[in-house]
Amino acid sequence: MTIPDRYCPIEDYGLIGNLETTALVSKWGSIDFMPYPRFDSPTIFTALLDRSSGGSFSIEILCDEVNHKQLYLPDTAILITRYLTNVGIAELTDFMPVDEENNRFVLIRMLKIIKGDHTVRVELNPRFAYGKFGFGVTKQNGTLLIQSKGANEQAFRLICPVDFELEDDRLVAEIHLKARDEICFALLSEDTSEYPGTDDDLKAFAKKNFDRTLHFWRNWNNQSAYSGRWQDIVRRSAITLKLLTSCRYGSTVAAATFGLPEHIGGQRNWDYRYTWIRDAAFTMYAFLRLGYNREARQFIHWIQQRSLEIDSADELKLMYRIDGTFDLEEHEIPHLEGYKGSTPVRSGNGAYNQFQLDIFGELIDTIYLYNKNAEPISYDFWLSLTKFINFVCENWKQKGHGIWEVRDGEKEFLISKVMSWVALDRGLRIAENRSFPAPLERWRTTRNEVFNDVYHNFWNPERKAFVQYRGADALDASALLMPLVRMLSPNEPRWISTLQAIESELVTDSLVYRYNLDNGASDGFSGEEGTFSMCSFWYIECLAKSGKIDKAILYFEKMLGYANHLGLYSEQINLKGEQLGNFPQAFTHLGLISAAYQLQLLLSQDNH
Repeated sequence: MTIPDRYCPIEDYGLIGNLETTALVSKWGSIDFMPYPRFDSPTIFTALLDRSSGGSFSIEILCDEVNHKQLYLPDTAILITRYLTNVGIAELTDFMPVDEENNRFVLIRMLKIIKGDHTVRVELNPRFAYGKFGFGVTKQNGTLLIQSKGANEQAFRLICPVDFELEDDRLVAEIHLKARDEICFALLSEDTSEYPGTDDDLKAFAKKNFDRTLHFWRNWNNQSAYSGRWQDIVRRSAITLKLLTSCRYGSTVAAATFGLPEHIGGQRNWDYRYTWIRDAAFTMYAFLRLGYNREARQFIHWIQQRSLEIDSADELKLMYRIDGTFDLEEHEIPHLEGYKGSTPVRSGNGAYNQFQLDIFGELIDTIYLYNKNAEPISYDFWLSLTKFINFVCENWKQKGHGIWEVRDGEKEFLISKVMSWVALDRGLRIAENRSFPAPLERWRTTRNEVFNDVYHNFWNPERKAFVQYRGADALDASALLMPLVRMLSPNEPRWISTLQAIESELVTDSLVYRYNLDNGASDGFSGEEGTFSMCSFWYIECLAKSGKIDKAILYFEKMLGYANHLGLYSEQINLKGEQLGNFPQAFTHLGLISAAYQLQLLLSQDNH
């Protein structure tokens, strides 16, 4: 068997989580990825990136032919995996209870036999520190204490009524079950002081936490203000964004995973388990649109803490760990073979020190929306924001690495100028709405300079389009944000021409490439990549705003067909319809929410 043949497709996974970490569960019932205890912690299960030695927790029905199906319980993050055979049915329920007060880690797996007699094989094979260290086992107070053999001293507890045997450095058990039998497994943090003792206690513990988890997610979903078309997929996207958001800190990670390739066998294998200012700001924009003001408030508090920690705006980092620290030095993990052999696998992210001017625009825009639609910001917070707006005033001509984080040199990117205009425009709006003291004339004058610079100096008359950076002839899908942030009208002639050029060069039906890698700014790597799903949703929103509502709806519903069986998206989709890149990706899901919201708004206005 070749290396790629040993791996599940990226889209064959579901996501569970407790708002502190997440896990990916395959359609075959195996947990193949889980950082512990936080999103940005080292993993204890990493089979997703090394099938043979990464570590996993699998529950398998031993039968010649098994058909696997997966679904979420509606409006929850409780995942059901079904094993369908000629002799019967088994059902596995996976979830992590949310404990916002104590931040306790609990992962529960409940296997129930619906029909027939089955032999079940359970394998627990943790590998600590990104698969580097094996484990030792100690029986302690009716639990199995699983400890790392490495220097990191990580540990967790396993509670279950099964007697495991150590086989090839993994815990293995085969269990014979019949109809209506149910067996539970619970992984808990090492410091858990209270845990169930008997099998009956464990079942009661699992049932109690199942009910709590069910009620938590359904109560959270009931707060949504969205009631239009596509409600199910919008709610699934909102749940996914919530799963990627820390209940302790209020920050949001860009994706659940690291190391998943943008092209099979390629080198663009990044770590996305951190809080990008840009991605988090857009996520809060989605939450605000759906009526989730609490999540936006928590992020506003988080970003306020970052602004208070720095003396000048240029100290704001592009990304942080979820707790606001920024020890994100990038490392390669040579002992992992990579998904389908895609190397190198990286942890950390070297882009954290890049200068990307656009982040100020996305941040100020979100705060503007929060102040307008949720609750007024404080004057102290306003004072900390003014240093960001003043910084943009002084530095909007500065070169940077841009929204795509190119690594081969800085340029004056179009999107950086567009978002500089947004930062100034929204700063002016906040100040005027709240009558806050501010250098309004200076900001207004600079905003107009930025607009004129974009309109005249980023327009390429030969391409009849706004181009990727000053002096370029390359197109870039990030230009699709120009009408979405209201810098240009959707009916502006130069914008209509730009949209036509993007459609001609970067769009394939509903799929959109970010830019032509052979023509635009280089990220320093060769090879292909997939289409960017968030760009597809930007494109759909642009179509809707330009009056092409029927075409926008058609392409939106085509994009829904590229979701996996659970309604989840990774970062990219290739032309074979396969998901690529880190999974699930916050940017894609918030783009879906934004497009659905805009489509529903226009439909309601037109009385469709």
